[in-house]
Amino acid sequence: MKKNRNILVTGGAGYIGSHTVVELINKGFNPVIVDDFRNSDPKVLDGIKSITGKEALLRVVDVTNKKQLKAVFEEFSFSGIIHFAAYKAVNESVDKPLAYYRNNIDGLLNCLELAEEFNGLNFVFSSSCTVYGEPKDIKVVTELTETQEASSPYGATKQMCERIISDVHKSGSPIRLLNLRYFNPVGAHPSAEIGELPIGKPNNLIPFINQTAAGILNELIVFGNDYSTEDGTCIRDYFHVVDLAEAHIKGYEWLNNLDGPKLETINVGTGNGSSVLEIIHIFEKISNESLKWKFGPRREGDIEQIYADTSKAQELISWSAERTIEDAITDAWNWQKKLGNE
Repeated sequence: MKKNRNILVTGGAGYIGSHTVVELINKGFNPVIVDDFRNSDPKVLDGIKSITGKEALLRVVDVTNKKQLKAVFEEFSFSGIIHFAAYKAVNESVDKPLAYYRNNIDGLLNCLELAEEFNGLNFVFSSSCTVYGEPKDIKVVTELTETQEASSPYGATKQMCERIISDVHKSGSPIRLLNLRYFNPVGAHPSAEIGELPIGKPNNLIPFINQTAAGILNELIVFGNDYSTEDGTCIRDYFHVVDLAEAHIKGYEWLNNLDGPKLETINVGTGNGSSVLEIIHIFEKISNESLKWKFGPRREGDIEQIYADTSKAQELISWSAERTIEDAITDAWNWQKKLGNE
């Protein structure tokens, strides 16, 4: 393994990024966060320090600004990049496609160009199960499952980014590349020091549930009850965000032990699906709260059901999800209670 422990973490103050920074610090790495807080909050840095006992290194930089980003590469010698920084809301991308294409693709291009300029680095890309689109006649997907047309601009940006990464590899680039295709990370750090901090009205289910239970939102809208599932609501592969953070460490260490260029793609999830109504009922049981909710129309861009075959993650990087959906919902609710009515 290469001895350089400096890792650039773009979007490291965000939800998944901050949990990964905690795990990197706990494993003896030196993460350098690049974030401009357009979709995150600086107070997450206090949470990271509270958990790890260390100040996280931060450079306030927009990853779509190559000049700013290059200055960080000139300041630090990195052994790798974990690239989170991107817009990520499916339904928002339908309303703001140009913002999603500009931000998500430009940020990736800058990171890859600088990785090459600075002599090739380990590169872990934050991808998504949305690259599969709506799988035909199959709900459990492997990395070889044929991808369909993306159901949203967000999904299309992830498909395009993976294509760019593939073309970079085919060009003979020295970068070692890993796409982690996330399914649905949820929860918060068990310490309740960091968690999901949606800007404005939440787009994701668990923060929507939490804020409804906390009285911040009047009621939860369940988008659609006429899907071809047992209870008519969408099914997703929900898994704990700390498990996902650990997957990044395992993936990075696997890359770092390789010689020569590499491109690999790995699903990250549990292999099990839960419906929206199942998640609501689990939350009500754990929290002893009666949640106010109602059905609404389907939301454009949503996929009916999808969950991961995770055997490749187990075989290649020795990773599997260890925490339960009950753990994730409990930790997320504890985080919300700590936040109060913010």
